[in-house]
Amino acid sequence: MSELSINTTQNVKINFIAASAGERIGSYFIDLSIKIAYGIMIYVIFFNWLNLDFLLQKLDQWSVGTILLGFYFPVMIYSLTLESIFEGQTIGKKLIKIKVVKIDGYQAGFGDYLMRWFFRLIDISILYGVIALITVVSSKKGQRLGDMVAGTSVITLKNKINISHTILEEIEETYVPTYPLVIKLSDNDMRIIKETFLRAEAKNDYEIIYKLVHKIENVTGIKNQSIGDPAGFIRTVLKDYNFYTQNM
Repeated sequence: MSELSINTTQNVKINFIAASAGERIGSYFIDLSIKIAYGIMIYVIFFNWLNLDFLLQKLDQWSVGTILLGFYFPVMIYSLTLESIFEGQTIGKKLIKIKVVKIDGYQAGFGDYLMRWFFRLIDISILYGVIALITVVSSKKGQRLGDMVAGTSVITLKNKINISHTILEEIEETYVPTYPLVIKLSDNDMRIIKETFLRAEAKNDYEIIYKLVHKIENVTGIKNQSIGDPAGFIRTVLKDYNFYTQNM
């Protein structure tokens, strides 16, 4: 595995491990299985149960093509949509525990995901993914062509932790982080966040906790995945910051 160094906006160097070719292939086949399952479901419902093929026989080629494109479109934009929603992860990437990140320390945006998606035609569709495999294996940062153009890479979230406790929050050895964007914050930011959170939690001051969550989201660009549990979100942010900075 190759190591990927990212300089944050605070000029702090964070080291990640680039996802291996095996992890990326595993993620790809999980996503491919989901797409195939979707195709089978569409066929069974519309062509087997509803006999849509009988209707298509009465239409011209352009109409047939438009209908089939409508069915296939969710498959076409699968990776682009999920990576945009889940901040660099598809279902396959979530299960394998890998994630798309910008190599300059910023959060990847829709334009970056779009560029990666567009280059899938060259990387993966042509020659059955051989081009992607060669570039990922040969690249020092584990990048395929789409990553090189978008300035992104795919990292593993399976790093082992050798510290059971830090000054901010306790972390298990098998801990898997959720929010890579916490690297935008400084040590001082995290101390303020923790102190404010503990005071508010002790007083059951949920208004302060919600304001703290909102502030973290605005500053980092993190999308809170713990809807309805603001305290859980802040605890996760504290742990994630420890995870990404414990080897600095």
